[in-house]
Amino acid sequence: MNNILKRTLLPSLMAASLAGVTLVPAKPAAADDQVLRDVGIGAVTNVVTGAVRGHGSVLGNAAKGGVTGAAVNGANGLRSRHHRRNRNLGQDVGVGAGASALTGAVTGDGRHTVGNAIDGAAVGGAIHLLTNHK
Repeated sequence: MNNILKRTLLPSLMAASLAGVTLVPAKPAAADDQVLRDVGIGAVTNVVTGAVRGHGSVLGNAAKGGVTGAAVNGANGLRSRHHRRNRNLGQDVGVGAGASALTGAVTGDGRHTVGNAIDGAAVGGAIHLLTNHK
């Protein structure tokens, strides 16, 4: 009975999900055209904060910072055009802290969650300072 259900339901479920994904896009991506700038700022900032804290490798910190920069950019991309130019410091720092803590947990650096959040908050603050009103 189990094999009959698998052979009957799985192909139709896959076809329905494929049609739903390809035919009905919900919303375009939120990141704007400056995502690479924010990824670079995030990578450099996280390398510096990792060196100051004495934690992690340069490559690992750069990757974490890049992901955090992309998350900050994506969160800012959800805002209206006027509010994209006038960034919110609290939002940038909060998204940076959360994204870095989550990235650290996913990459196996979950022992230093608070440190990762501090690094991410620094990335969000740096992006805010360098890109506000631009």
